[in-house]
Amino acid sequence: MSKDSTTARSVRKTPATTGTPAAVPTPAATASPGSARCATPEAADLARLARVAKALSDPIRLGMLDVMAQGRGCCDFADPASRGVPGAADAEGICVCEFQEQFGLAQSKASYHLRVLKDAGLVREQTRGKWSFYAIDREAAAAAWRELRGLLRV
Repeated sequence: MSKDSTTARSVRKTPATTGTPAAVPTPAATASPGSARCATPEAADLARLARVAKALSDPIRLGMLDVMAQGRGCCDFADPASRGVPGAADAEGICVCEFQEQFGLAQSKASYHLRVLKDAGLVREQTRGKWSFYAIDREAAAAAWRELRGLLRV
C-alpha cells in the first residue's frame, strides 16, 4: 500500500493544477448531524473497560491474578495464623506480603499493582488487622470479560 493510499482514508487528494494538492474532506468528515452513526457504548462503559485493559496490560498483575485464581494452596503460602493475622480461620485471598515474596517486589510496588487491579474492579480487598488480603471478584471479572467480548464482537 502506498503512502498516498493510506492518507486517502482521512483526506482525499485531488489533482493539483497549481502544483499543490488540495485536500477534500472525506464523507465521514462532512456527515450531517442527523446522519446515521454506529452505535457505541456509553463513555462510562468505555472508561471502565479501559481501566480493565490497563490492569491486564502488565505481566506482574497478570501473574497476581493467576495466583489469586489458583488460591492459597498454589504456592505453599503459610497459614495466616502463623503470622498472627486476626480471623485467619476464614482465610480467603492472598496477603500483600505473600505477593511480595512470590514476585520479589517491594511492599509499595506490590500495593501499587493490587490497587490498579482493585480500581479496575477485578479484585476485592479484605483488611484484617494490619494485613490486607486480595481475592479475585469473579462476578466482576466475568462481567468485564462479557463486556469486552461484546465490544469486540467475538
